[in-house]
Amino acid sequence: MLCPYCLYGELQKHTRRRSPYCSYCGSAVFSSELTMSRSIPPKEQVKFWRDPALCNLEMLSATYITYAFSRHAHEGFGIAIVESGAMEFDCRGTTHVAPAGSVVVTHPGEMHTGQAVLETGWTYRTLLPAADWFQQVAEGLADHSGSLPYFSSPVIQDRQLNQQLVTLHCTLETSPSLLERKSRFLWGLAQLVRGYASDRPFVKSIGKEQHAVQQVQDYLRVNYEANLTLDELAHLVDLNPLRLLRTFRKHTGLPPHAYLNHVRVHQAKQLLTAGWSITDAALETGFTDQSHLHRHFKKLLGITPGQYARGAKTYKI
Repeated sequence: MLCPYCLYGELQKHTRRRSPYCSYCGSAVFSSELTMSRSIPPKEQVKFWRDPALCNLEMLSATYITYAFSRHAHEGFGIAIVESGAMEFDCRGTTHVAPAGSVVVTHPGEMHTGQAVLETGWTYRTLLPAADWFQQVAEGLADHSGSLPYFSSPVIQDRQLNQQLVTLHCTLETSPSLLERKSRFLWGLAQLVRGYASDRPFVKSIGKEQHAVQQVQDYLRVNYEANLTLDELAHLVDLNPLRLLRTFRKHTGLPPHAYLNHVRVHQAKQLLTAGWSITDAALETGFTDQSHLHRHFKKLLGITPGQYARGAKTYKI
């Protein structure tokens, strides 16, 4: 039977104790807790908010069971702090599993997915800091040059770091002190950088195909509201349409139309933050209607446009 605390390790009998213990997290589990864990099935729930005092840092606290993230990327870094269950995701060409007690870090623009490993899903907290925050932290550490930190593995198995970041996340959610929130935030990022960041590996000079992909990406970011065609994009970079399609997927992990939806969703976020209605934001960013935006927004971000708009209005004293 799985542990009701971490939802990852198997419960095992102990020779000297009556209560079983978890093979992964080591927790002792009493019979009353086992009964409770069986009788109360988990429910999907999500809370999103932003902190204006931290340059509109976006945060999420959620439990997902059947929901699965489509392939997507964040504009800044993504930090996921897994509290219970286990999350499986594709990133950097490999499938990873992040169990309870682990931390997941993705770089700006790094495509990844996300789904449950267990039937009971997973519970986690996320921070989405802009790259500038990590640059500031790196510059503040004596043993780092100030270049953007690089994390060689997206999954960090460090229960102590996990607990530190959970405490940080709770503080950002509840503390009225501006001084405390920013101090703890910078300190938490510093622990992450000092313990696990390294120099980014050497990248070869950009080839002709990758340059073409960048051209198309730039074009989609500027013309996201238009009803573009594959032939139009292929003509832009002087490639055969099928060749462009294959090349674009190879370098971004997405076909051009999926990347365009990704751009549109992020543009819609900006409009919702500025107070636009969901319908107007949908039409302005190239979606056919509100439901079209809703479908892609939820698939990529794990929350609805309405939840994002309400969370974007959160104001801390």
